[in-house]
Amino acid sequence: MSSYFTDLAQQYIDGEWRPGTGSWDIIDFNPYDGEKLASITIATADEVDQAYQAAARAQKQWAATNPYARRGVFEKALRLIEDREQEITDVIIAELGGTRLKAAFELHLAKEFLREAVHLALRPEGKIIPSPTDGKENRVYRVPVGVVGVISPFNFPFLLSLKSVAPALALGNGVVLKPHQNTPICGGSLVAKIFEDAGLPAGLLNVVITDIAEIGDAFIEHPIPKVISFTGSDKVGRHVATVCASHFKHAVLELGGNSALVVLDDADIDYAVDAAVFSRYVHQGQVCMAANRVLVDRSIAEEFTGKFVAKVKTLKAGDPRDPETVIGPVINSSQADALSAAVEQAIAEGATALVHGTTTDNLVEPSVLTGLPADSPLLKQEVFGPVAFLIPFDGEEEAVRLVNDTPYGLSGAVHTGNIERGVSFAKQIDTGMFHVNDGTVHDEPIVPFGGEKHSGLGRLNGETMLDAFTTIKWISVQHGRSGFPF
Repeated sequence: MSSYFTDLAQQYIDGEWRPGTGSWDIIDFNPYDGEKLASITIATADEVDQAYQAAARAQKQWAATNPYARRGVFEKALRLIEDREQEITDVIIAELGGTRLKAAFELHLAKEFLREAVHLALRPEGKIIPSPTDGKENRVYRVPVGVVGVISPFNFPFLLSLKSVAPALALGNGVVLKPHQNTPICGGSLVAKIFEDAGLPAGLLNVVITDIAEIGDAFIEHPIPKVISFTGSDKVGRHVATVCASHFKHAVLELGGNSALVVLDDADIDYAVDAAVFSRYVHQGQVCMAANRVLVDRSIAEEFTGKFVAKVKTLKAGDPRDPETVIGPVINSSQADALSAAVEQAIAEGATALVHGTTTDNLVEPSVLTGLPADSPLLKQEVFGPVAFLIPFDGEEEAVRLVNDTPYGLSGAVHTGNIERGVSFAKQIDTGMFHVNDGTVHDEPIVPFGGEKHSGLGRLNGETMLDAFTTIKWISVQHGRSGFPF
Protein backbone atom coordinates (compact mmCIF):
# COMPACT_ATOMS: atom_id res chain seq x y z
CA MET A 1 0.00 0.00 0.00
CA SER A 2 2.75 2.47 0.94
CA SER A 3 4.04 2.37 -2.66
CA TYR A 4 0.77 3.94 -3.82
CA PHE A 5 1.40 6.96 -1.59
CA THR A 6 5.02 7.14 -2.75
CA ASP A 7 4.72 6.41 -6.45
CA LEU A 8 1.46 8.25 -7.10
CA ALA A 9 2.19 11.45 -5.17
CA GLN A 10 2.62 13.38 -8.42
CA GLN A 11 0.76 15.15 -11.17
CA TYR A 12 -0.20 13.12 -14.24
CA ILE A 13 -0.10 15.30 -17.35
CA ASP A 14 0.13 14.20 -20.98
CA GLY A 15 1.03 10.65 -20.01
CA GLU A 16 3.87 11.68 -17.70
CA TRP A 17 4.18 11.44 -13.92
CA ARG A 18 5.86 14.57 -12.66
CA PRO A 19 5.95 16.89 -9.66
CA GLY A 20 3.99 20.09 -9.67
CA THR A 21 5.82 23.38 -9.90
CA GLY A 22 3.80 25.25 -7.27
CA SER A 23 5.45 26.87 -4.29
CA TRP A 24 3.91 24.65 -1.62
CA ASP A 25 2.83 21.09 -0.94
CA ILE A 26 -0.46 19.39 -0.19
CA ILE A 27 0.10 17.01 2.72
CA ASP A 28 -2.02 13.87 2.62
CA PHE A 29 -2.83 12.69 6.17
CA ASN A 30 -4.49 9.56 7.55
CA PRO A 31 -7.54 11.08 9.30
CA TYR A 32 -7.56 8.37 11.98
CA ASP A 33 -4.02 8.50 13.34
CA GLY A 34 -2.60 11.61 11.68
CA GLU A 35 0.12 9.69 9.83
CA LYS A 36 1.61 11.61 6.93
CA LEU A 37 0.85 9.52 3.83
CA ALA A 38 2.23 11.71 1.06
CA SER A 39 3.50 15.17 0.20
CA ILE A 40 2.50 16.48 -3.23
CA THR A 41 3.78 19.71 -4.75
CA ILE A 42 0.73 21.41 -6.17
CA ALA A 43 -0.02 22.10 -9.80
CA THR A 44 -0.08 25.70 -11.01
CA ALA A 45 -2.50 27.33 -13.43
CA ASP A 46 0.10 26.76 -16.14
CA GLU A 47 0.00 23.03 -15.47
CA VAL A 48 -3.80 23.08 -15.57
CA ASP A 49 -3.42 24.63 -19.02
CA GLN A 50 -0.93 21.94 -20.06
CA ALA A 51 -3.35 19.24 -18.90
CA TYR A 52 -6.26 20.69 -20.87
CA GLN A 53 -4.07 21.17 -23.96
CA ALA A 54 -2.94 17.53 -23.75
CA ALA A 55 -6.53 16.31 -23.42
CA ALA A 56 -7.62 18.39 -26.42
CA ARG A 57 -4.76 17.06 -28.57
CA ALA A 58 -5.45 13.43 -27.70
CA GLN A 59 -9.23 13.66 -27.91
CA LYS A 60 -9.63 14.00 -31.69
CA GLN A 61 -7.99 10.68 -32.47
CA TRP A 62 -9.75 8.98 -29.53
CA ALA A 63 -13.15 10.18 -30.77
CA ALA A 64 -12.33 8.75 -34.20
CA THR A 65 -11.35 5.38 -32.67
CA ASN A 66 -13.83 2.57 -33.21
CA PRO A 67 -15.99 2.40 -30.05
CA TYR A 68 -15.45 -1.35 -29.91
CA ALA A 69 -11.72 -0.64 -29.56
CA ARG A 70 -12.35 2.06 -26.92
CA ARG A 71 -14.41 -0.46 -25.00
CA GLY A 72 -11.38 -2.71 -24.44
CA VAL A 73 -9.69 -0.11 -22.21
CA PHE A 74 -12.58 -0.20 -19.75
CA GLU A 75 -12.71 -3.98 -19.74
CA LYS A 76 -9.03 -4.07 -18.79
CA ALA A 77 -9.46 -1.31 -16.17
CA LEU A 78 -12.19 -3.39 -14.56
CA ARG A 79 -9.89 -6.43 -14.39
CA LEU A 80 -7.12 -4.32 -12.87
CA ILE A 81 -9.41 -3.08 -10.10
CA GLU A 82 -10.45 -6.65 -9.38
CA ASP A 83 -6.79 -7.75 -9.28
CA ARG A 84 -5.79 -4.86 -6.98
CA GLU A 85 -8.86 -4.83 -4.79
CA GLN A 86 -7.01 -5.49 -1.52
CA GLU A 87 -4.44 -2.75 -2.15
CA ILE A 88 -7.14 -0.25 -3.13
CA THR A 89 -9.13 -1.21 -0.01
CA ASP A 90 -6.09 -0.41 2.14
CA VAL A 91 -5.67 2.96 0.43
CA ILE A 92 -9.34 3.88 1.00
CA ILE A 93 -9.04 2.95 4.68
CA ALA A 94 -5.82 4.95 5.12
CA GLU A 95 -6.66 8.08 3.13
CA LEU A 96 -10.38 8.44 3.88
CA GLY A 97 -10.71 6.77 7.25
CA GLY A 98 -13.26 4.53 5.53
CA THR A 99 -14.16 1.28 7.26
CA ARG A 100 -13.69 -2.07 5.54
CA LEU A 101 -17.45 -2.18 4.99
CA LYS A 102 -17.36 1.22 3.33
CA ALA A 103 -14.36 0.33 1.17
CA ALA A 104 -16.13 -2.81 -0.05
CA PHE A 105 -19.27 -0.76 -0.81
CA GLU A 106 -17.28 1.84 -2.77
CA LEU A 107 -15.32 -0.73 -4.76
CA HIS A 108 -18.43 -2.74 -5.59
CA LEU A 109 -20.09 0.34 -7.05
CA ALA A 110 -16.90 1.42 -8.85
CA LYS A 111 -16.78 -1.93 -10.64
CA GLU A 112 -20.46 -1.72 -11.53
CA PHE A 113 -19.99 1.73 -13.04
CA LEU A 114 -16.99 0.56 -15.06
CA ARG A 115 -19.08 -2.33 -16.40
CA GLU A 116 -21.64 0.22 -17.54
CA ALA A 117 -18.89 2.35 -19.17
CA VAL A 118 -17.96 -0.69 -21.26
CA HIS A 119 -21.46 -0.65 -22.77
CA LEU A 120 -21.71 3.14 -22.87
CA ALA A 121 -19.02 3.32 -25.56
CA LEU A 122 -21.55 1.73 -27.94
CA ARG A 123 -24.60 3.70 -26.80
CA PRO A 124 -24.54 6.91 -28.92
CA GLU A 125 -26.98 6.68 -31.82
CA GLY A 126 -27.75 9.05 -34.65
CA LYS A 127 -31.02 9.45 -36.48
CA ILE A 128 -32.52 10.79 -39.67
CA ILE A 129 -35.38 13.27 -39.27
CA PRO A 130 -37.87 14.13 -42.06
CA SER A 131 -37.71 17.54 -43.69
CA PRO A 132 -40.48 19.69 -45.22
CA THR A 133 -38.06 20.42 -48.08
CA ASP A 134 -38.11 17.91 -50.93
CA GLY A 135 -34.85 16.01 -51.31
CA LYS A 136 -33.44 17.10 -47.97
CA GLU A 137 -32.06 14.58 -45.49
CA ASN A 138 -31.62 15.73 -41.88
CA ARG A 139 -28.96 13.71 -40.08
CA VAL A 140 -28.62 14.16 -36.34
CA TYR A 141 -25.35 12.95 -34.89
CA ARG A 142 -24.47 12.50 -31.22
CA VAL A 143 -20.83 13.51 -30.77
CA PRO A 144 -18.43 13.95 -27.83
CA VAL A 145 -18.35 17.41 -26.27
CA GLY A 146 -14.54 17.38 -26.54
CA VAL A 147 -12.91 17.80 -23.12
CA VAL A 148 -14.56 17.42 -19.72
CA GLY A 149 -13.26 18.84 -16.43
CA VAL A 150 -14.09 16.67 -13.42
CA ILE A 151 -13.92 17.85 -9.79
CA SER A 152 -14.44 15.04 -7.27
CA PRO A 153 -15.16 15.08 -3.51
CA PHE A 154 -13.48 13.46 -0.50
CA ASN A 155 -16.19 11.09 0.71
CA PHE A 156 -16.31 8.50 -2.12
CA PRO A 157 -13.40 9.80 -4.19
CA PHE A 158 -12.50 6.66 -6.14
CA LEU A 159 -16.10 5.94 -7.10
CA LEU A 160 -17.15 9.52 -7.77
CA SER A 161 -14.10 10.26 -9.90
CA LEU A 162 -14.66 7.11 -11.95
CA LYS A 163 -18.37 7.86 -12.21
CA SER A 164 -17.70 10.90 -14.42
CA VAL A 165 -14.25 10.05 -15.82
CA ALA A 166 -15.12 6.61 -17.24
CA PRO A 167 -18.33 7.64 -19.09
CA ALA A 168 -16.73 10.81 -20.43
CA LEU A 169 -13.83 8.77 -21.83
CA ALA A 170 -16.07 5.97 -23.08
CA LEU A 171 -18.08 8.50 -25.08
CA GLY A 172 -14.97 9.79 -26.83
CA ASN A 173 -13.94 12.77 -24.70
CA GLY A 174 -10.66 13.79 -23.09
CA VAL A 175 -10.70 14.47 -19.33
CA VAL A 176 -8.84 16.55 -16.78
CA LEU A 177 -9.54 15.45 -13.20
CA LYS A 178 -9.02 17.55 -10.08
CA PRO A 179 -9.46 15.46 -6.92
CA HIS A 180 -10.22 16.91 -3.48
CA GLN A 181 -7.02 17.91 -1.69
CA ASN A 182 -7.85 15.56 1.22
CA THR A 183 -8.01 12.55 -1.13
CA PRO A 184 -5.49 13.16 -3.93
CA ILE A 185 -4.52 9.50 -4.35
CA CYS A 186 -7.92 7.72 -4.18
CA GLY A 187 -9.68 10.45 -6.10
CA GLY A 188 -6.96 11.31 -8.58
CA SER A 189 -3.67 9.59 -9.28
CA LEU A 190 -4.94 6.08 -8.50
CA VAL A 191 -7.61 6.53 -11.18
CA ALA A 192 -4.96 7.72 -13.64
CA LYS A 193 -2.69 4.77 -12.84
CA ILE A 194 -5.45 2.25 -13.50
CA PHE A 195 -6.28 3.77 -16.89
CA GLU A 196 -2.61 4.11 -17.79
CA ASP A 197 -2.07 0.42 -17.05
CA ALA A 198 -5.26 -0.41 -18.97
CA GLY A 199 -3.76 1.11 -22.12
CA LEU A 200 -5.59 4.43 -22.35
CA PRO A 201 -3.67 6.59 -24.84
CA ALA A 202 -1.42 9.22 -23.25
CA GLY A 203 -2.92 12.66 -22.79
CA LEU A 204 -6.56 11.59 -22.72
CA LEU A 205 -6.79 11.55 -18.93
CA ASN A 206 -4.84 14.06 -16.87
CA VAL A 207 -4.83 14.58 -13.10
CA VAL A 208 -3.95 17.92 -11.49
CA ILE A 209 -3.60 17.94 -7.72
CA THR A 210 -3.97 21.53 -6.64
CA ASP A 211 -5.96 24.07 -4.65
CA ILE A 212 -8.01 27.14 -5.51
CA ALA A 213 -5.60 29.14 -3.32
CA GLU A 214 -3.07 28.48 -6.09
CA ILE A 215 -5.13 28.36 -9.31
CA GLY A 216 -8.27 30.37 -8.48
CA ASP A 217 -10.93 29.61 -11.06
CA ALA A 218 -8.45 28.54 -13.76
CA PHE A 219 -9.78 24.97 -13.82
CA ILE A 220 -13.35 25.98 -14.65
CA GLU A 221 -12.62 29.17 -16.63
CA HIS A 222 -10.22 27.50 -19.06
CA PRO A 223 -11.50 27.79 -22.65
CA ILE A 224 -10.96 24.12 -23.58
CA PRO A 225 -13.41 22.15 -21.38
CA LYS A 226 -17.00 22.34 -22.58
CA VAL A 227 -18.46 20.54 -19.55
CA ILE A 228 -17.53 20.72 -15.86
CA SER A 229 -18.75 17.79 -13.74
CA PHE A 230 -18.62 18.80 -10.09
CA THR A 231 -19.53 16.78 -7.00
CA GLY A 232 -19.42 18.58 -3.66
CA SER A 233 -21.17 21.20 -1.54
CA ASP A 234 -23.97 23.43 -2.78
CA LYS A 235 -21.96 26.52 -1.78
CA VAL A 236 -19.08 25.61 -4.09
CA GLY A 237 -21.51 24.24 -6.68
CA ARG A 238 -23.24 27.61 -6.91
CA HIS A 239 -19.88 29.23 -7.68
CA VAL A 240 -18.99 26.58 -10.26
CA ALA A 241 -22.36 27.05 -11.97
CA THR A 242 -21.94 30.84 -12.04
CA VAL A 243 -18.48 30.67 -13.58
CA CYS A 244 -19.58 28.02 -16.09
CA ALA A 245 -22.57 30.10 -17.17
CA SER A 246 -20.42 33.18 -17.72
CA HIS A 247 -18.12 31.14 -19.97
CA PHE A 248 -20.93 29.28 -21.83
CA LYS A 249 -20.03 25.90 -20.35
CA HIS A 250 -22.41 23.16 -19.30
CA ALA A 251 -22.26 22.34 -15.57
CA VAL A 252 -23.27 18.95 -14.20
CA LEU A 253 -23.66 19.43 -10.44
CA GLU A 254 -24.12 16.65 -7.90
CA LEU A 255 -24.46 18.53 -4.63
CA GLY A 256 -25.42 18.05 -0.98
CA GLY A 257 -28.62 16.84 0.57
CA ASN A 258 -30.73 16.96 3.69
CA SER A 259 -32.59 13.74 3.13
CA ALA A 260 -35.35 12.42 5.35
CA LEU A 261 -36.31 8.84 6.13
CA VAL A 262 -40.02 8.74 7.00
CA VAL A 263 -41.67 6.03 9.10
CA LEU A 264 -45.44 5.93 8.65
CA ASP A 265 -47.79 4.44 11.25
CA ASP A 266 -48.12 1.09 9.43
CA ALA A 267 -44.38 0.50 8.94
CA ASP A 268 -42.38 -2.54 10.00
CA ILE A 269 -40.64 -0.78 12.88
CA ASP A 270 -37.67 -3.13 13.27
CA TYR A 271 -36.93 -2.99 9.56
CA ALA A 272 -37.33 0.80 9.50
CA VAL A 273 -34.85 1.09 12.39
CA ASP A 274 -32.26 -0.95 10.47
CA ALA A 275 -32.77 1.17 7.34
CA ALA A 276 -32.59 4.44 9.27
CA VAL A 277 -29.44 3.56 11.21
CA PHE A 278 -27.63 2.52 8.04
CA SER A 279 -28.90 5.55 6.11
CA ARG A 280 -27.64 7.96 8.75
CA TYR A 281 -24.36 6.39 9.87
CA VAL A 282 -22.83 4.71 6.80
CA HIS A 283 -19.32 6.16 6.29
CA GLN A 284 -19.76 8.26 9.44
CA GLY A 285 -22.69 10.05 7.80
CA GLN A 286 -20.38 11.61 5.18
CA VAL A 287 -22.76 10.75 2.34
CA CYS A 288 -24.79 13.27 0.34
CA MET A 289 -27.81 10.93 0.45
CA ALA A 290 -27.56 10.22 4.20
CA ALA A 291 -30.75 10.51 6.24
CA ASN A 292 -30.05 13.69 8.21
CA ARG A 293 -33.61 13.62 9.50
CA VAL A 294 -35.63 10.63 10.69
CA LEU A 295 -39.35 11.44 10.77
CA VAL A 296 -41.61 9.08 12.71
CA ASP A 297 -45.40 9.06 13.10
CA ARG A 298 -46.13 10.07 16.68
CA SER A 299 -48.24 6.95 17.29
CA ILE A 300 -45.14 4.74 16.98
CA ALA A 301 -42.45 7.25 17.90
CA GLU A 302 -41.78 5.88 21.39
CA GLU A 303 -41.21 2.30 20.21
CA PHE A 304 -39.16 3.38 17.21
CA THR A 305 -37.01 5.76 19.22
CA GLY A 306 -36.19 3.14 21.84
CA LYS A 307 -35.10 0.62 19.23
CA PHE A 308 -33.23 3.21 17.16
CA VAL A 309 -31.24 4.46 20.15
CA ALA A 310 -30.46 0.91 21.25
CA LYS A 311 -29.08 0.03 17.82
CA VAL A 312 -27.01 3.22 17.54
CA LYS A 313 -25.40 2.43 20.91
CA THR A 314 -24.09 -0.86 19.43
CA LEU A 315 -22.18 0.88 16.61
CA LYS A 316 -18.48 0.50 17.29
CA ALA A 317 -16.41 3.63 16.70
CA GLY A 318 -12.65 3.41 16.30
CA ASP A 319 -9.87 2.21 14.03
CA PRO A 320 -11.24 1.78 10.49
CA ARG A 321 -8.77 -1.06 9.89
CA ASP A 322 -10.66 -3.14 12.46
CA PRO A 323 -13.33 -5.19 10.63
CA GLU A 324 -15.67 -4.67 13.62
CA THR A 325 -15.54 -0.87 13.29
CA VAL A 326 -18.68 0.77 11.91
CA ILE A 327 -17.82 4.41 12.66
CA GLY A 328 -14.36 5.58 11.60
CA PRO A 329 -12.99 9.13 11.64
CA VAL A 330 -14.42 12.02 9.69
CA ILE A 331 -12.12 13.43 7.03
CA ASN A 332 -10.45 16.27 8.96
CA SER A 333 -10.48 18.37 12.12
CA SER A 334 -12.65 21.15 10.69
CA GLN A 335 -15.38 18.60 9.96
CA ALA A 336 -15.05 17.15 13.46
CA ASP A 337 -15.24 20.61 15.03
CA ALA A 338 -18.30 21.53 12.93
CA LEU A 339 -20.12 18.38 14.01
CA SER A 340 -19.37 18.95 17.70
CA ALA A 341 -20.61 22.53 17.31
CA ALA A 342 -23.83 21.33 15.63
CA VAL A 343 -24.61 18.98 18.52
CA GLU A 344 -23.94 21.70 21.10
CA GLN A 345 -26.04 24.17 19.10
CA ALA A 346 -28.95 21.73 19.03
CA ILE A 347 -28.76 21.22 22.79
CA ALA A 348 -28.55 24.97 23.35
CA GLU A 349 -31.71 25.35 21.26
CA GLY A 350 -33.53 22.93 23.56
CA ALA A 351 -32.94 19.54 21.96
CA THR A 352 -32.42 16.40 24.05
CA ALA A 353 -29.40 14.21 23.34
CA LEU A 354 -30.61 10.61 23.56
CA VAL A 355 -27.10 9.59 22.56
CA HIS A 356 -24.32 12.15 23.02
CA GLY A 357 -21.16 10.88 21.35
CA THR A 358 -17.78 12.26 22.30
CA THR A 359 -15.21 13.63 19.84
CA THR A 360 -11.56 12.63 20.05
CA ASP A 361 -9.41 14.17 17.33
CA ASN A 362 -11.28 13.24 14.10
CA LEU A 363 -13.23 10.38 15.66
CA VAL A 364 -16.79 11.60 16.16
CA GLU A 365 -19.01 9.10 17.94
CA PRO A 366 -22.71 8.88 16.97
CA SER A 367 -25.25 11.27 18.45
CA VAL A 368 -29.05 11.08 18.41
CA LEU A 369 -31.02 14.25 19.09
CA THR A 370 -34.73 14.85 19.50
CA GLY A 371 -36.90 17.81 20.43
CA LEU A 372 -35.28 20.34 18.13
CA PRO A 373 -37.45 23.44 17.75
CA ALA A 374 -39.24 23.49 14.41
CA ASP A 375 -37.42 26.68 13.37
CA SER A 376 -33.93 25.31 14.08
CA PRO A 377 -31.61 26.03 11.13
CA LEU A 378 -30.06 22.61 11.73
CA LEU A 379 -33.20 20.98 10.32
CA LYS A 380 -32.76 22.76 6.99
CA GLN A 381 -29.03 22.28 6.41
CA GLU A 382 -26.79 19.35 5.57
CA VAL A 383 -25.02 17.92 8.62
CA PHE A 384 -22.20 15.85 7.17
CA GLY A 385 -21.50 13.39 9.95
CA PRO A 386 -22.88 10.85 12.46
CA VAL A 387 -25.62 13.04 13.97
CA ALA A 388 -29.29 12.03 13.66
CA PHE A 389 -32.32 14.23 14.29
CA LEU A 390 -35.50 12.35 15.29
CA ILE A 391 -38.68 14.27 14.49
CA PRO A 392 -42.24 13.14 15.32
CA PHE A 393 -45.14 14.08 13.07
CA ASP A 394 -48.93 13.78 13.09
CA GLY A 395 -50.16 12.23 9.85
CA GLU A 396 -48.93 12.11 6.28
CA GLU A 397 -49.77 15.68 5.37
CA GLU A 398 -47.49 17.05 8.08
CA ALA A 399 -44.77 14.55 7.12
CA VAL A 400 -44.79 15.75 3.51
CA ARG A 401 -44.54 19.37 4.63
CA LEU A 402 -41.63 18.63 6.97
CA VAL A 403 -39.70 16.59 4.41
CA ASN A 404 -40.01 19.35 1.81
CA ASP A 405 -39.11 22.12 4.27
CA THR A 406 -35.45 22.32 3.22
CA PRO A 407 -33.52 23.95 0.37
CA TYR A 408 -32.28 20.49 -0.69
CA GLY A 409 -33.94 17.73 -2.70
CA LEU A 410 -31.60 14.81 -3.30
CA SER A 411 -32.84 11.54 -1.83
CA GLY A 412 -35.19 10.16 0.80
CA ALA A 413 -37.18 7.12 1.88
CA VAL A 414 -40.54 6.18 3.33
CA HIS A 415 -41.51 3.04 5.25
CA THR A 416 -45.05 1.72 5.15
CA GLY A 417 -46.97 -1.54 5.06
CA ASN A 418 -48.72 -0.38 1.86
CA ILE A 419 -46.45 -0.07 -1.19
CA GLU A 420 -48.83 2.19 -3.14
CA ARG A 421 -49.25 4.43 -0.12
CA GLY A 422 -45.47 4.77 -0.14
CA VAL A 423 -45.36 5.57 -3.86
CA SER A 424 -48.10 8.18 -3.42
CA PHE A 425 -46.09 9.73 -0.59
CA ALA A 426 -42.89 9.70 -2.67
CA LYS A 427 -44.57 11.55 -5.55
CA GLN A 428 -45.27 14.50 -3.22
CA ILE A 429 -41.63 14.98 -2.26
CA ASP A 430 -39.46 17.48 -4.15
CA THR A 431 -36.45 15.24 -4.70
CA GLY A 432 -34.61 13.67 -7.60
CA MET A 433 -34.72 10.25 -5.91
CA PHE A 434 -36.96 8.60 -3.33
CA HIS A 435 -37.16 5.03 -2.06
CA VAL A 436 -40.07 3.01 -0.66
CA ASN A 437 -39.28 0.57 2.15
CA ASP A 438 -35.52 0.95 1.88
CA GLY A 439 -32.68 3.23 2.90
CA THR A 440 -31.88 6.66 1.47
CA VAL A 441 -28.39 5.73 0.17
CA HIS A 442 -28.55 4.18 -3.30
CA ASP A 443 -26.71 4.54 -6.58
CA GLU A 444 -27.11 2.24 -9.57
CA PRO A 445 -25.26 2.45 -12.91
CA ILE A 446 -28.25 2.74 -15.26
CA VAL A 447 -30.72 4.69 -13.09
CA PRO A 448 -30.66 8.53 -13.34
CA PHE A 449 -28.93 10.01 -10.30
CA GLY A 450 -29.30 13.62 -9.21
CA GLY A 451 -31.25 16.13 -7.19
CA GLU A 452 -33.66 19.03 -7.27
CA LYS A 453 -33.44 22.49 -5.67
CA HIS A 454 -29.99 23.11 -4.13
CA SER A 455 -29.01 19.47 -4.59
CA GLY A 456 -27.79 19.92 -8.12
CA LEU A 457 -28.30 20.34 -11.83
CA GLY A 458 -28.53 17.53 -14.35
CA ARG A 459 -28.32 13.78 -13.91
CA LEU A 460 -25.66 11.10 -14.19
CA ASN A 461 -25.82 7.32 -14.87
CA GLY A 462 -27.16 5.29 -17.77
CA GLU A 463 -28.68 7.17 -20.70
CA THR A 464 -28.29 10.50 -18.88
CA MET A 465 -24.52 10.21 -19.35
CA LEU A 466 -25.20 10.89 -23.03
CA ASP A 467 -26.86 14.18 -22.11
CA ALA A 468 -23.98 15.07 -19.79
CA PHE A 469 -20.99 14.22 -21.98
CA THR A 470 -22.12 14.37 -25.61
CA THR A 471 -23.78 17.00 -27.75
CA ILE A 472 -26.06 16.87 -30.78
CA LYS A 473 -25.04 17.98 -34.25
CA TRP A 474 -27.41 18.50 -37.19
CA ILE A 475 -26.00 17.89 -40.65
CA SER A 476 -28.42 18.31 -43.54
CA VAL A 477 -27.89 16.91 -47.01
CA GLN A 478 -29.73 18.39 -49.99
CA HIS A 479 -30.21 15.78 -52.73
CA GLY A 480 -30.70 17.64 -55.97
CA ARG A 481 -31.03 21.41 -56.09
CA SER A 482 -32.66 23.58 -53.45
CA GLY A 483 -34.69 26.62 -54.39
CA PHE A 484 -33.93 30.10 -53.06
CA PRO A 485 -36.23 33.15 -53.08
CA PHE A 486 -33.57 35.41 -54.60
